[in-house]
Amino acid sequence: MEIRRAKEQDMDGINKLLLQVCLVHHTGRPDLFKYGAKKYTDKELKAIIHDDKRPIFTAVDQDGAVLGYAFCIFQQHIGDNILTDIKTLYIDDLCVDETIRGKHIGSRLYQHVLAYAKDNGCYNVTLNVWSCNESAMKFYQSCGLKPQKVGMETLL
Repeated sequence: MEIRRAKEQDMDGINKLLLQVCLVHHTGRPDLFKYGAKKYTDKELKAIIHDDKRPIFTAVDQDGAVLGYAFCIFQQHIGDNILTDIKTLYIDDLCVDETIRGKHIGSRLYQHVLAYAKDNGCYNVTLNVWSCNESAMKFYQSCGLKPQKVGMETLL
C-alpha cells in the first residue's frame, strides 16, 4: 500500500468512498443528510485534487485502487481579533473502504496527515466527527485525538 497525494485517476475510487461516507451520515441523521448523495461534484473534486491548500491523500494498493482517503484543508486566522495566528491542518474527511476496515489503513492515513502537517509548519491537526458516528469517534480517540469543542443543537 502507498499513501500519496490524490490524482485525477483516483476520482472513481474517491467517489465510491464519498458515497459510503454519505450513507453513514444519512443513516445516523437522515434529517440532515440526503440518501445517495456525495459531498462534491466531479468538477469540484477535480479542482480540490489540484489545490495545494486542500490536499487529498489517498491510500492505494499495488494496482492503484483507492483503499481510503483523507481530505485536508489548511486553516489560519492571521490578524483575527481573538484567535492566534497558528496554522492548522483540518481533516475535512477521512474514510477507508468499508469492506477492508480494521487493517490499519485509517491509522496509516492519519499518521501520514500528521507528518505532512508537521512538515508544513502546522501547530495542530483538527477534525469534526458526528456524534452519531460512534465507530469514527472510537477510531479518532484510539489515534490520540481529544475533544476540542462540542457542537450542540435542539430540534424544533
